[in-house]
Amino acid sequence: MARTTEEYRAAATSHLWRHFANPDASAINVMVRGEGCYLYNSDGQRFLDGVSNMFCANLGYSYGDEFAEAAGEQLRTLGYQAIWGSASTVAIELAERIISHAPEGIEHVFFTPSGGESVEAAWKFARQYFQLRGEKRWKALSRRLAYHGTTLGALALMGLDDYRTTFEPVVPGGTRFRNTYRGDRPEGETEEEFTAFLLADLEERILEEDPSTIAMIIVEPLQNHGGCLVPPAGYGEGVRALCDKYGILLVTDEVITGFGRVGAWFASTRYGFEPDMITVAKGLSAANAPMGAVLLSEKLHEEFSKPGVIVNHGNTFGGHPVSCAIALRAFDIMERLDLPGYVASKEGELRAALESLQDIPNVVSVSGAGFFYAIELTRFRPDGTQYAESELGEVYGPSAVAAPLAARGVLCRVMVEGGRPLMFIGLPLVADTSEFEFLRDNLRDVFGQVAEAQGWSRADVAQPVSAG
Repeated sequence: MARTTEEYRAAATSHLWRHFANPDASAINVMVRGEGCYLYNSDGQRFLDGVSNMFCANLGYSYGDEFAEAAGEQLRTLGYQAIWGSASTVAIELAERIISHAPEGIEHVFFTPSGGESVEAAWKFARQYFQLRGEKRWKALSRRLAYHGTTLGALALMGLDDYRTTFEPVVPGGTRFRNTYRGDRPEGETEEEFTAFLLADLEERILEEDPSTIAMIIVEPLQNHGGCLVPPAGYGEGVRALCDKYGILLVTDEVITGFGRVGAWFASTRYGFEPDMITVAKGLSAANAPMGAVLLSEKLHEEFSKPGVIVNHGNTFGGHPVSCAIALRAFDIMERLDLPGYVASKEGELRAALESLQDIPNVVSVSGAGFFYAIELTRFRPDGTQYAESELGEVYGPSAVAAPLAARGVLCRVMVEGGRPLMFIGLPLVADTSEFEFLRDNLRDVFGQVAEAQGWSRADVAQPVSAG
């Protein structure tokens, strides 16, 4: 006999600790299935998955039979094989497949079970690389508000204080530099001037830390936290030049942006970064199996391939054969759909749908690319006074935004970061016009209601549009 929703919630409260959540599960959605770009809960309600289940479900939920077939075939053949002293055929084939789409110069793959563990591994590789070269470099520079994972090593790179301070002291050697948010820059500043400002800030941080101690700089080519921050022209090339100038390795964190989300196989290519390492996960298997990897350049591989050198890192489930088989099938589907090309072809339509909301007075701006956006919401009341950050949590809190959207069948993510309220949008990469319009119309409805609650006059608030 099937359980009721309340029975599931009671069992979850008793036994299931959810991630980044209070253990009380009395009001959670209990999801039971997915189809296309939609999720269905235990009460039968349908939700447009506005963030691809944490920017993971890039292919949505319509290819289950294909993934089940791939997993079943692999389980019947070889259910597990560690890639320590040996390797499985599927791990080798997947590494080849990844490299066939990787940026020029990236030739090797080290598998991990997750994105955070990929970041952790990259830092260890950077440290060992310099040790092999006779240099004592251990530090890593990352950007403010950047998220790179939750292991103790990755926390040292975390640019979000609330995630890190509970667990301090963290691993020494992490320091922050400026991200590419330009809302606080002088009016009229050109793209070239902004890029020069950012690179000057980064070089100042490098010199303060002593370049001879810095092993790596890690950046998301398009930074998630802080508002889907697109780099200005020349920034990627400039970061690469500074790394070359001071002998530092460049790591691009593409756990979110890899495998088509920004309209290219990798955002590093779109935005002019030439990384020594790339960390990936999420879209690698389109979230159908736990899977991550570090992609490495030939430069690193040469140092580690010298006689007698051992890569001093490993894990039990990196390159798990079943996960590899599922990821290979994800590549079959991504290539069949030309997923990066499809996203690039639809980018303008989705962006226009979101930018049309800027006639609502509490919608400030839209930032991002591909199928990866943030909508910045106002920090100010109609009279021009600014909300305290604690007040923003109420104005745009769950009861004001997320719950009304969920009641209309839309799941999105709203956060206050750096004193700015942000809504993140990351539809599955198979979404189309009907999903764009459904999302737009419901956002218009809810944002309009929030604006009225903030005290904007009815004449200032765009008329809500029914989603039907």
